[in-house]
Amino acid sequence: MTAAAAEDPEPDPAPPARSRLRWWKEVLYIAAFYGVYSFIRNTQGSATVSAAHAFANAREIIRLEEAAGLYFEEGLQDAFLDSRWFIQFWNLFYGTFHFVVTIVALVLLFRRFPARYPRWRNTLAATTGLALIGFATYPLMPPRLLPTAYGFVDTLADYGGLWSFESGPVAQVSNQYAAMPSLHFAWSTWSALVLYPMVRHWWSCALVLLYPVATLFAIVVTANHYWLDAAGGALVLAVGSATGFALAAATAPHHPVGQVVPNRA
Repeated sequence: MTAAAAEDPEPDPAPPARSRLRWWKEVLYIAAFYGVYSFIRNTQGSATVSAAHAFANAREIIRLEEAAGLYFEEGLQDAFLDSRWFIQFWNLFYGTFHFVVTIVALVLLFRRFPARYPRWRNTLAATTGLALIGFATYPLMPPRLLPTAYGFVDTLADYGGLWSFESGPVAQVSNQYAAMPSLHFAWSTWSALVLYPMVRHWWSCALVLLYPVATLFAIVVTANHYWLDAAGGALVLAVGSATGFALAAATAPHHPVGQVVPNRA
């Protein structure tokens, strides 16, 4: 080592910027956003939405699916109606997985992949906001509410579950014509995209990839959605992703985050 090198050692690299993500801030942001979303979506309830308008839109969706040769929802549901426990499971899946898996994915993303978190948090918010526009501008009667001549069964009412659209508080606030786009499908696909880079075992990869497929089956077999609602959910997710990623890129210099922490699930 030369004398010059000994006298002028190379400076230590600058420490990485500390993350400005704070869990309690994120909880407040998400709670406030979801509160506003729920208020806008449900404040009027189905009682103030035109049933005739929602039914006309449903007939339009059915005509589109028939034109494509893919109006299969009633036949698929009918194939499983004899198995009560099977239908009850999908009622449970429809009513719980939608929230539980999305929350788990969001928490894992925050804790283990903070560098990815702003992009996907923004994507979820933008996707949900875009869905509100769909609910407001295109009220859609789901298959379970169609006249009996269409052959659909309201599985939640007839087979039971943890809750019911007809129960007092839910009936008063729930907008049952908020079907297009399907947030169940949009959120399940978002969850799969978030979780897949975290998992390593073949079985966990398979479960993550099958989750949106299972959600599509659930929303159809319970007669809560048409498959075109799921296509609408995929569309708002795509637009929401572009919006969320662009917003995260624009604000990144002002909001540094930590580095990726590998997961071995």
